[in-house]
Amino acid sequence: MDNNSQGSGGIKAGLGGLFGGGAPEYSNTELAGVPLTGMSPLSPYLNVDPRYLVQDTDEFILPTGANKTRGRFELAFFTIGGSCMTGATLGALNGLRMGLKETRDMVWSKPRNVQILNMVTRQGASWANSLGSVALLYSAFGVVIEKARGAEDDINTVAAGTLTGMLFKSAGGLKGVARGGLVGLALSGAYALYNNWDHLAGSSKPSRLY
Repeated sequence: MDNNSQGSGGIKAGLGGLFGGGAPEYSNTELAGVPLTGMSPLSPYLNVDPRYLVQDTDEFILPTGANKTRGRFELAFFTIGGSCMTGATLGALNGLRMGLKETRDMVWSKPRNVQILNMVTRQGASWANSLGSVALLYSAFGVVIEKARGAEDDINTVAAGTLTGMLFKSAGGLKGVARGGLVGLALSGAYALYNNWDHLAGSSKPSRLY
Protein backbone atom coordinates (compact mmCIF):
# COMPACT_ATOMS: atom_id res chain seq x y z
CA MET A 1 0.00 0.00 0.00
CA ASP A 2 2.76 2.45 0.85
CA ASN A 3 4.50 1.73 -2.40
CA ASN A 4 1.26 2.22 -4.32
CA SER A 5 0.53 5.52 -2.57
CA GLN A 6 4.04 6.70 -3.15
CA GLY A 7 3.78 5.67 -6.79
CA SER A 8 0.51 7.53 -7.26
CA GLY A 9 1.99 10.50 -5.46
CA GLY A 10 4.98 10.38 -7.79
CA ILE A 11 2.70 10.24 -10.82
CA LYS A 12 0.71 13.26 -9.53
CA ALA A 13 3.93 15.10 -8.80
CA GLY A 14 5.20 14.28 -12.27
CA LEU A 15 2.01 15.48 -13.92
CA GLY A 16 2.03 18.56 -11.73
CA GLY A 17 5.59 19.30 -12.74
CA LEU A 18 4.68 18.77 -16.38
CA PHE A 19 1.51 20.88 -16.46
CA GLY A 20 1.63 23.03 -13.35
CA GLY A 21 5.29 23.36 -12.51
CA GLY A 22 4.79 22.63 -8.80
CA ALA A 23 2.24 25.42 -8.29
CA PRO A 24 1.01 25.82 -4.70
CA GLU A 25 -2.34 24.41 -3.69
CA TYR A 26 -4.77 26.55 -1.69
CA SER A 27 -7.17 25.20 0.84
CA ASN A 28 -10.81 26.15 1.10
CA THR A 29 -10.01 28.24 4.17
CA GLU A 30 -7.48 30.36 2.26
CA LEU A 31 -9.83 30.84 -0.70
CA ALA A 32 -12.85 31.67 1.48
CA GLY A 33 -11.84 35.30 1.99
CA VAL A 34 -10.90 36.03 -1.63
CA PRO A 35 -13.47 38.37 -3.27
CA LEU A 36 -14.69 37.10 -6.63
CA THR A 37 -17.00 39.99 -7.46
CA GLY A 38 -17.68 40.15 -11.18
CA MET A 39 -15.75 36.95 -11.85
CA SER A 40 -17.01 33.57 -12.93
CA PRO A 41 -16.23 30.62 -10.63
CA LEU A 42 -12.72 29.33 -11.18
CA SER A 43 -12.11 25.74 -12.07
CA PRO A 44 -10.58 23.71 -9.18
CA TYR A 45 -8.12 22.24 -11.69
CA LEU A 46 -6.44 25.60 -12.38
CA ASN A 47 -3.32 26.16 -10.28
CA VAL A 48 -3.82 29.94 -10.23
CA ASP A 49 -4.08 32.14 -7.19
CA PRO A 50 -7.40 34.02 -7.72
CA ARG A 51 -6.07 36.96 -5.75
CA TYR A 52 -3.94 37.89 -8.74
CA LEU A 53 -7.03 38.04 -10.97
CA VAL A 54 -8.98 40.57 -8.91
CA GLN A 55 -8.72 44.10 -10.37
CA ASP A 56 -10.30 47.10 -8.70
CA THR A 57 -9.71 49.49 -11.60
CA ASP A 58 -9.59 49.25 -15.38
CA GLU A 59 -6.14 48.69 -16.80
CA PHE A 60 -5.07 49.43 -20.37
CA ILE A 61 -1.98 48.40 -22.26
CA LEU A 62 -0.52 51.55 -23.77
CA PRO A 63 2.83 52.24 -25.45
CA THR A 64 5.44 54.06 -23.46
CA GLY A 65 4.63 57.78 -23.28
CA ALA A 66 1.20 57.40 -24.91
CA ASN A 67 -1.86 59.22 -23.60
CA LYS A 68 -5.04 57.49 -22.53
CA THR A 69 -7.07 59.74 -24.83
CA ARG A 70 -6.76 59.99 -28.58
CA GLY A 71 -5.14 63.11 -29.99
CA ARG A 72 -6.31 65.34 -32.79
CA PHE A 73 -4.38 63.39 -35.40
CA GLU A 74 -6.12 60.14 -34.46
CA LEU A 75 -9.52 61.85 -34.33
CA ALA A 76 -8.96 63.53 -37.70
CA PHE A 77 -9.73 60.36 -39.66
CA PHE A 78 -12.99 59.81 -37.80
CA THR A 79 -13.93 63.49 -38.15
CA ILE A 80 -13.30 63.63 -41.89
CA GLY A 81 -15.00 60.33 -42.64
CA GLY A 82 -18.00 61.12 -40.45
CA SER A 83 -18.38 64.54 -42.03
CA CYS A 84 -18.32 63.09 -45.55
CA MET A 85 -20.93 60.48 -44.68
CA THR A 86 -23.11 63.05 -42.93
CA GLY A 87 -22.85 65.44 -45.87
CA ALA A 88 -23.71 62.69 -48.34
CA THR A 89 -26.77 61.70 -46.33
CA LEU A 90 -28.05 65.25 -45.89
CA GLY A 91 -27.29 66.10 -49.50
CA ALA A 92 -29.15 63.03 -50.74
CA LEU A 93 -32.20 63.96 -48.69
CA ASN A 94 -32.04 67.53 -49.98
CA GLY A 95 -31.63 66.28 -53.55
CA LEU A 96 -34.65 64.03 -53.13
CA ARG A 97 -36.69 66.97 -51.88
CA MET A 98 -35.55 69.17 -54.74
CA GLY A 99 -36.11 66.44 -57.32
CA LEU A 100 -39.65 65.76 -56.16
CA LYS A 101 -40.38 69.49 -56.15
CA GLU A 102 -39.03 70.12 -59.65
CA THR A 103 -40.73 67.10 -61.20
CA ARG A 104 -44.07 67.36 -59.44
CA ASP A 105 -45.82 68.22 -62.75
CA MET A 106 -44.43 65.11 -64.45
CA VAL A 107 -46.05 61.70 -64.36
CA TRP A 108 -44.22 58.81 -62.74
CA SER A 109 -42.04 57.53 -65.52
CA LYS A 110 -38.43 56.63 -66.25
CA PRO A 111 -37.36 60.19 -67.19
CA ARG A 112 -38.69 61.50 -63.88
CA ASN A 113 -36.93 58.79 -61.90
CA VAL A 114 -33.66 59.49 -63.70
CA GLN A 115 -33.98 63.22 -63.05
CA ILE A 116 -34.66 62.64 -59.34
CA LEU A 117 -31.74 60.21 -59.11
CA ASN A 118 -29.40 62.70 -60.77
CA MET A 119 -30.47 65.38 -58.33
CA VAL A 120 -29.90 63.06 -55.36
CA THR A 121 -26.41 62.04 -56.46
CA ARG A 122 -25.42 65.61 -57.39
CA GLN A 123 -26.53 67.09 -54.10
CA GLY A 124 -25.09 64.22 -52.07
CA ALA A 125 -21.67 64.59 -53.67
CA SER A 126 -21.73 68.38 -53.27
CA TRP A 127 -22.64 68.28 -49.59
CA ALA A 128 -20.14 65.51 -48.86
CA ASN A 129 -17.40 67.51 -50.58
CA SER A 130 -18.24 70.65 -48.63
CA LEU A 131 -18.44 69.08 -45.19
CA GLY A 132 -15.42 66.88 -45.88
CA SER A 133 -13.37 69.93 -46.86
CA VAL A 134 -14.41 71.76 -43.70
CA ALA A 135 -13.49 68.74 -41.57
CA LEU A 136 -10.15 68.40 -43.34
CA LEU A 137 -9.26 72.06 -42.79
CA TYR A 138 -10.39 71.95 -39.15
CA SER A 139 -8.39 68.80 -38.43
CA ALA A 140 -5.28 70.12 -40.18
CA PHE A 141 -5.40 73.44 -38.32
CA GLY A 142 -6.03 71.64 -35.04
CA VAL A 143 -3.03 69.34 -35.45
CA VAL A 144 -0.71 72.17 -36.51
CA ILE A 145 -1.79 74.43 -33.64
CA GLU A 146 -1.47 71.60 -31.13
CA LYS A 147 2.08 70.82 -32.30
CA ALA A 148 3.02 74.49 -32.33
CA ARG A 149 1.69 75.24 -28.83
CA GLY A 150 2.61 71.91 -27.30
CA ALA A 151 -0.71 71.75 -25.46
CA GLU A 152 -4.20 70.41 -26.06
CA ASP A 153 -7.03 72.60 -24.80
CA ASP A 154 -10.06 74.56 -25.95
CA ILE A 155 -7.89 77.34 -27.36
CA ASN A 156 -6.83 74.97 -30.14
CA THR A 157 -10.46 74.16 -30.88
CA VAL A 158 -11.56 77.79 -31.12
CA ALA A 159 -8.51 78.83 -33.14
CA ALA A 160 -8.89 75.91 -35.56
CA GLY A 161 -12.59 76.62 -36.04
CA THR A 162 -11.98 80.32 -36.69
CA LEU A 163 -9.19 79.71 -39.19
CA THR A 164 -11.27 77.03 -40.93
CA GLY A 165 -14.17 79.43 -41.45
CA MET A 166 -11.87 82.17 -42.71
CA LEU A 167 -10.10 79.94 -45.22
CA PHE A 168 -13.27 78.19 -46.39
CA LYS A 169 -14.92 81.52 -47.24
CA SER A 170 -11.75 83.21 -48.50
CA ALA A 171 -13.05 83.21 -52.08
CA GLY A 172 -15.70 85.78 -51.09
CA GLY A 173 -13.20 88.52 -50.32
CA LEU A 174 -12.64 90.27 -47.01
CA LYS A 175 -16.33 90.20 -46.16
CA GLY A 176 -16.44 86.48 -46.81
CA VAL A 177 -13.34 85.91 -44.68
CA ALA A 178 -14.80 87.94 -41.83
CA ARG A 179 -18.17 86.23 -42.09
CA GLY A 180 -16.60 82.77 -42.22
CA GLY A 181 -14.33 83.56 -39.29
CA LEU A 182 -17.26 84.71 -37.17
CA VAL A 183 -19.25 81.59 -38.01
CA GLY A 184 -16.28 79.35 -37.22
CA LEU A 185 -15.63 81.23 -33.99
CA ALA A 186 -19.26 80.91 -32.93
CA LEU A 187 -19.50 77.19 -33.72
CA SER A 188 -16.17 76.25 -32.15
CA GLY A 189 -16.88 78.43 -29.12
CA ALA A 190 -20.26 76.76 -28.66
CA TYR A 191 -18.61 73.35 -28.95
CA ALA A 192 -15.97 74.26 -26.37
CA LEU A 193 -18.67 75.63 -24.06
CA TYR A 194 -20.65 72.40 -24.42
CA ASN A 195 -17.62 70.29 -23.52
CA ASN A 196 -16.96 72.35 -20.39
CA TRP A 197 -20.58 72.89 -19.38
CA ASP A 198 -20.43 70.43 -16.46
CA HIS A 199 -17.30 72.09 -15.10
CA LEU A 200 -18.76 75.58 -15.48
CA ALA A 201 -22.09 74.58 -13.96
CA GLY A 202 -20.35 72.93 -11.02
CA SER A 203 -18.10 75.92 -10.33
CA SER A 204 -20.97 78.40 -10.57
CA LYS A 205 -23.01 76.78 -7.80
CA PRO A 206 -22.95 78.93 -4.64
CA SER A 207 -21.23 77.39 -1.65
CA ARG A 208 -23.36 76.81 1.40
CA LEU A 209 -22.24 77.65 4.91
CA TYR A 210 -22.97 75.11 7.62
